[in-house]
Amino acid sequence: MTMSRTELLRWQFDFTWALFEYHLDRLVPGDHRWEPGPLCWTVRPTAGGGWEPDFAETEPDPVPVPTVAWITWHIGWWWSAALDHVHGRAPRDRTEIAWPGEEKAVEWLRGLRVEWAEALDGLTEAGLDARTAYPWPEDAGYTVAHMAGWVNAELMKNAAEIGQLRMLRAAAEHGEGAQRGEK
Repeated sequence: MTMSRTELLRWQFDFTWALFEYHLDRLVPGDHRWEPGPLCWTVRPTAGGGWEPDFAETEPDPVPVPTVAWITWHIGWWWSAALDHVHGRAPRDRTEIAWPGEEKAVEWLRGLRVEWAEALDGLTEAGLDARTAYPWPEDAGYTVAHMAGWVNAELMKNAAEIGQLRMLRAAAEHGEGAQRGEK
C-alpha cells in the first residue's frame, strides 16, 4: 500500500491521539494539580482569576516534575504556536496561551486536535516542503513535514507523561501496602 507523507503523518497523529484519549477520558479534576513531589512545575491561580504556569527560560537542574495541569498548558502552548505557523500567522508568545482550568482543559485540547487534523488534511506535498522555523531556530532549514512529525512525537511524549502521573496518583492514593500487593 502506497501512502503519501500527509496520509502517514495523519495516521501517526490519529494513532497517537487514540492513545492520548485513553488518559484524557480518565482524568478527573483532582489529577490536574496533583503534585507528586516537592519539586514541581504547575499552574498557579492569578489575582485576576486566571492561571499562570511555572516557567524558566533555561531549564533548571534538576528539572521539576510537571503536573498534569502544567503539561496540558504546555501542549496548548506548543500546539497553538504550531497551528500559527501552519496557517502563516505570527506565533503567539507563551504568555498569550492561557490554561482554561481543570474543568475545560480536556475540551481545549480536543479543540486543538480538530484544528490540527484539519491543518494536516489541508497540507499538500508542496506545503509539507515549505520551510518553517518552529520549534527550531530560523536558519535550521526544517520543513512543515518536520514540524508535523515533531508535533506527533511531542504529543506522544506528553500523553505518556500525563498517563504516568495519573497512575502515580492512583497508586499513591492506595498507599504503600497496596503497592506491595497487600490487602
